Amino acid sequence: MATEILLIEDHPDNRDMLARRLTRIGYTVHTAVNGEEGVQAVYDRPPELILMDVSMPIMDGIEATRHIKSDPDYQHIPIIGISGHTLSEERERMFAAGANDYTHKPIDFNKLSICIKQWLSH
Repeated sequence: MATEILLIEDHPDNRDMLARRLTRIGYTVHTAVNGEEGVQAVYDRPPELILMDVSMPIMDGIEATRHIKSDPDYQHIPIIGISGHTLSEERERMFAAGANDYTHKPIDFNKLSICIKQWLSH
């Protein structure tokens, strides 16, 4: 059975591209379009890893990460924050919310793939 990844990303092109590429290398990918939908997806079907966009409507990635990491049943799930912003404050806020790692857009897929493998091996 393939490793399940939840990709929470509001931009359809980014979401589709990442989902296709991750599927091609063997992961099962589920998607959500905002933080609120992503938190519910975790409760409905806990993934083994979460890729979390930081800037999203309804509930941003920082708040969604905080919700997930505050629940003892789900806090073990690694969360990798993804952002198009280069502000160090945003990165710090994402880590403070409980993210395990962080990367910038445009995404270097090879680096992201290595990062995913490292977190899944913990």
